[in-house]
Amino acid sequence: MPADQAAGLRRRRAQHPPCCIHCYFDAAESTTRLAQALHRRGWTSLLLDSRGRVFADSPTRSLFDWRQQIARGQPQMLPMPYGDGWHVPGMQGDEPALMTIADTYDSLLFDASLDVPDWTSLPGAARIFVIEVNAASASVLRAYTLLKALSNLGGCASIALLGDVPVCDRLLAACGQFLGHAFAQAVYSIADEVDEFAALAIRMTAEETSLTVRYRTGNT
Repeated sequence: MPADQAAGLRRRRAQHPPCCIHCYFDAAESTTRLAQALHRRGWTSLLLDSRGRVFADSPTRSLFDWRQQIARGQPQMLPMPYGDGWHVPGMQGDEPALMTIADTYDSLLFDASLDVPDWTSLPGAARIFVIEVNAASASVLRAYTLLKALSNLGGCASIALLGDVPVCDRLLAACGQFLGHAFAQAVYSIADEVDEFAALAIRMTAEETSLTVRYRTGNT
């Protein structure tokens, strides 16, 4: 499917808040790959390095941490081909400074940690969760624990699984059996796609408007 380079412009003109995408990936590079895939679909992203691993070695990183940058009124974004990056270890999704910074982006990508789940996002913004899982029992347990927590959260818009195909299938089945039909409908797997990140980007950009409406009204 060809990229729609005007998609982001239309979203901003319609004054839709950016999607808040919480990425639970094994590798930091995966969050960057998703940002690049979204860019090919016409979206500009701010990649929030909340784990401190994406831009940890960047030679252009600011000497001031993100809290000091906000206090000084000078957030130091790193220009990237897909938009911008920001080294923000420990930042939460409800950080007040994001309210104004987010206006120029189509998506906020949090490189999130399963050990410190954070589901807060901008008011009115759709929350999207992307969970990578492998065949290791610890990975499966962490993913299912997160899914159980999300099933009680309310207002979830979309949850994507990727990684090991049989494991993703098992998690989908477990959601349907134990976490309720309504929640299971919000969970899908792209593990069998040739390019998982392209498939994610296509789905996210195609359904962004409806997800935002559903999140605003509190429907799942």
